[in-house]
Amino acid sequence: MHLPAVEAHEDPGPAGARIRAMRDAGVAIPQILHLLAFRPERAGHLGRLSQEVMRGPSPLSAGLRELIAAFTSSRNHCLF
Repeated sequence: MHLPAVEAHEDPGPAGARIRAMRDAGVAIPQILHLLAFRPERAGHLGRLSQEVMRGPSPLSAGLRELIAAFTSSRNHCLF
């Protein structure tokens, strides 16, 4: 990550717990989790937006939207 202070921030909340669990398991940590842990008061807005995009009304099924997101993440060399 290009923001060492964000990545080093220890969040006592749920995002921090996910980061610690992933680190303990030796799993790569998606960088977005560091941002969510750094400013948890802003995480709710992002979560609601992503749920609306992935689960809200659409001509595409939720499964197809998940597949598109997974494919895009793969092409960007990101975890989904």
